[in-house]
Amino acid sequence: MTHPHALEDMQATAIAGIAVILVVGAALARLAQRVHQPAVIGEITAGILLGPSLLGLFPGDLTQRLFPDNVRPLLAMVAQLGLLLFMFTVGWELDWSTMRRRKRSVAGVTAGSMLGPLVLGMGVAAIIYGNHSRVDGDTVPFFSFVLYLGVSMSITAFPVLARILKDNHIGRTKIGALALTSAAFGDVLAWCLLAAVVAIVTSSGPSGFTDTVWMSAGYGAAMIAVVRPLLARAVAWTSKRGNGTYLAGLVTAGLLLSAYTTAKIGIHPIFGAFAFGLAMPRKPKELLEEKMLRPLQHAGELMLPVYFIITGLSVDIASMSATAWGELALILAAAIIGKLLGAALPARTFGLTWRESTGVGVLMNTRGLTELVILGVGLNLGVLDQTLFTEMVLMALITTAMAGPVLPYFVPRARMDLVSSRSGPASVVRLPEHKGGQATSDLAG
Repeated sequence: MTHPHALEDMQATAIAGIAVILVVGAALARLAQRVHQPAVIGEITAGILLGPSLLGLFPGDLTQRLFPDNVRPLLAMVAQLGLLLFMFTVGWELDWSTMRRRKRSVAGVTAGSMLGPLVLGMGVAAIIYGNHSRVDGDTVPFFSFVLYLGVSMSITAFPVLARILKDNHIGRTKIGALALTSAAFGDVLAWCLLAAVVAIVTSSGPSGFTDTVWMSAGYGAAMIAVVRPLLARAVAWTSKRGNGTYLAGLVTAGLLLSAYTTAKIGIHPIFGAFAFGLAMPRKPKELLEEKMLRPLQHAGELMLPVYFIITGLSVDIASMSATAWGELALILAAAIIGKLLGAALPARTFGLTWRESTGVGVLMNTRGLTELVILGVGLNLGVLDQTLFTEMVLMALITTAMAGPVLPYFVPRARMDLVSSRSGPASVVRLPEHKGGQATSDLAG
């Protein structure tokens, strides 16, 4: 039993640690924005710098003093709650109507941008498997390792991409609209695929995997047939009375219960929060944004930086060997080439120029926080060791940071084909005509 004074000391240390995280994260996020990078780059960097990669190199073991082992479970709980709120907002903000309007082009870019890095990533995983086949004394199954690494490389961070498009004022260009919609659709597919991979990794055998699949199917059916209609009625009832005071609290309770359910099924709590966001009604939009989305976003923004320090504590750049740097080069090549070719080739077939198609590939190459979430799951499941985890985090950081400086070469402001602001993001976007004179407008669906 923990002594009351010891518990109070742990809580005080955790509070002080969170204060340090918030200050350093805010400072580096601001610095990242000043150099035209998304804030998440600065926040991820803050987590790495506060870990053994930098702070831990100074005398006095400062990382351990700030974030001692007995306090880390408290920090992990705060980080998990911030992560669940983030995953819920990602699910709620997906625009299904936009996906339906551009079905063929979105399907092509989505499939290509996922399959390219998935195949190349699995190839790299097969090459480096021998160096990472054992984690904490246990052997990682070859198939689980290869599949997990391939899936993690196929991700595009929809929230980070949306921010990049907004900051560069290209959200309503044909390039921006195609990339954002493809990333949104790809996010749904990626989370479904990851859920299947997690079920494979955590199942105790074929029968255990079958049970997980059936329970997951039942959960999905219940969310569609029961939870979604109940949520729609609850929101309609709240809207009629014009009182959404308790909406944020009730929605948080619901997403936590959904996360608990998926955790008991065996597929990680983040999938429950994400699915609850998908099931949540979108109308009345003004009420939901004011009473639900903004409070949850603000709460998540306060807690999510703690997730970066939890990540940073497992990233140790200083201990990377020459072999590890060579593996990082392979991982980067597979991730970048897979995304660029996988997204650019389908975009080209739907009428974009090579320059514009490459711009789509550059945008789809951003991974950001979404990648960290997936890597964190792999680390907790024992699929990734700390060295490979460090390599993959660096890959996520580099590929996300690439978009800012590289994008202007492929999407110059003077050549932007902006859609009238009256049309909205789901409007029809006309593509350039082919040389033969036949116009292509598949971006409109």
